[in-house]
Amino acid sequence: MTLLLDRVTFGYHRWVRPVLNRLTYEVPGQGLTILLGPNGAGKSTTMALLAGTIEPKAGRVRFSGSDLTSASREYRRHVAWLPQRVPTSRQLTAREYVAYVAWLKGESRARAWERAAAALDRVGLAEQAGRKTAGLSGGQLRRVGIACALAHDARVVLLDEPTAGLDPHQRTVFRDVLREIAAKTPVLMSTHDVADLADEADTVTLMDRGHILHHGGTRSFLDHAHPEAVPARRAESAYSVLMRLDGAR
Repeated sequence: MTLLLDRVTFGYHRWVRPVLNRLTYEVPGQGLTILLGPNGAGKSTTMALLAGTIEPKAGRVRFSGSDLTSASREYRRHVAWLPQRVPTSRQLTAREYVAYVAWLKGESRARAWERAAAALDRVGLAEQAGRKTAGLSGGQLRRVGIACALAHDARVVLLDEPTAGLDPHQRTVFRDVLREIAAKTPVLMSTHDVADLADEADTVTLMDRGHILHHGGTRSFLDHAHPEAVPARRAESAYSVLMRLDGAR
């Protein structure tokens, strides 16, 4: 699996500076990759382009050698996509909604119904499966979105700020699920919170103002930390050092 932005330019308005300008970025083909950066860095735009929900103004999005625009329907069957805002239907129960998403991704109705229950159980929402999404909390809705990403056989998983609204216990549950997924399927997860840089992460990409400041193994990212940084703060220190270097350019 090769998922690539090839010299992509994208902007939301012609009179405003593009969010991304001739960006080339390849998602690692295995393990967990953290796309890290401050709010406004271009992470969500990058994720939406990779998910095929928006199209570049210039350049190409390529998946396994094919342009995404020429194979988008097939691609969307193989991509699990969790945007920042989970687009639920308020009249459906949690299980109905997850099953509906799985059906859209190509599962049979019966199989989608079964997988929805299993996915909700994995994110700790088995007891809420019969509740309408209108009655769920913000954190619960995030977990419904994560369940949607688990309810079909994806070849790549894209998660945009998935821990937003989760309490510490829920984050622990999510990390356990994420570890299981990344062992079998490439995962790209965007976040602005350095605390999300779990030990399980294989690769870290740091983005700011639409360009890549760092892309490499987690260890190489942490090596940028200040020599006197305490172990628990190395990720935060490395992030600060790289951002300062970028600001000085």
